[in-house]
Amino acid sequence: MNFKIEKNEQYALIELNETALTQDNYADFENIIRQLFRAGYGNVIVKFDEIVELDGHGVSVIRKGNKICLNELGLFIIVTKNDEIIDQLDRAKIEDLTIMPTVQEAIDAVFLNELENDFQSEDEDEFGGGEYSESEEDY
Repeated sequence: MNFKIEKNEQYALIELNETALTQDNYADFENIIRQLFRAGYGNVIVKFDEIVELDGHGVSVIRKGNKICLNELGLFIIVTKNDEIIDQLDRAKIEDLTIMPTVQEAIDAVFLNELENDFQSEDEDEFGGGEYSESEEDY
C-alpha cells in the first residue's frame, strides 16, 4: 500500500496514495491503523483524495478504525469530496463516522473534539468530588 503518515501530538494523518481501498489492500490499511492506535493515536485523519473505488472490505476496515477511535473518545475522519464515496459511506451507516471535505476542517474537528472531552472531564470532576462536593455545613 502506498501511503504517507504525518504524526502530530493530537492526531495522525494518513494520506492514501491509492485509487482503491478494496479486498486487495484493506489488510495493509488495517495494520496501519492498528500500529497508530498502539502508538497512542486516538484521532486518525485519512485523506481519501485518490480513492475512487471502495468495496465491502474497505468499508469494514473504516468501520473498525472508527470504532477504535470512538472507544478512545477520538475521531476517525475521512477527508474526501468524492460524492460517490461519501454516499457509499453514508449507506454503510457507520456510527458517528466523520467525513470532511478538507484536511484543515478535519484538524479543526479533532481540536474541537479534544476541547469537548476536556470540558466533559472538568464537569465530571466538578460535580463528582470537586469543588461542589463540600458539605452543607460550609454554607
